[in-house]
Amino acid sequence: MSISYLWSRSLLMNRYFLWLLFVCNLLGTVYGYIWYAQQMVYTMDHNPFWQVIFVPDSPTASLFFTIAVLFLLYPPKSLLGIGFRHLVEALAVVTSVKYGIWAVSIIFASVAQGSEMVWQDWMLVASHTAMAVEALIYVRFFKFGGSVIIAAAAWTFLNDTVDYTYGIFPWLPQQLNDDVSSIQFFTFGLTLFSALITWLALKQAKRY
Repeated sequence: MSISYLWSRSLLMNRYFLWLLFVCNLLGTVYGYIWYAQQMVYTMDHNPFWQVIFVPDSPTASLFFTIAVLFLLYPPKSLLGIGFRHLVEALAVVTSVKYGIWAVSIIFASVAQGSEMVWQDWMLVASHTAMAVEALIYVRFFKFGGSVIIAAAAWTFLNDTVDYTYGIFPWLPQQLNDDVSSIQFFTFGLTLFSALITWLALKQAKRY
């Protein structure tokens, strides 16, 4: 078997493989919401209820990708369904790349400042790296166009704005609590970077 088979259409769009990908991402999404449960409860107790939707960043990105995989298995037929699919796909790629990189960066930044690297951290590094990689791999199978990336970036910038305006950004390791301003700039910059990478990946995919 050629190594190129690992990223070939025949493997990546095989329905059994897509179902495996769907289940893995669904389980990861559920785990992610459980991971954020305490912060979500805290937010609902201390902030307006509407803000809770902006708390679980990575699980929501994973949810977008999970739904995007489901659309590969069962493409919508209606105009409304097709439009929704395009938006979800763009959100899946932009947010998966953004939060995949963000989480890994935060983990290693905290380690650099003295945090101990435990097995959960390695698990999160692996899973969040996979988020970013799988999103970029599947760009060529998604149907959204470049203009929808603007909407996905706008949502992600809104999420960033709410996070750092109301202090509901993901709870940080203790070592990084004095670096919130730097993390805020990094987060906004990463949204722009992720949108750009998504556009470049889409442009490259259209060539094949």
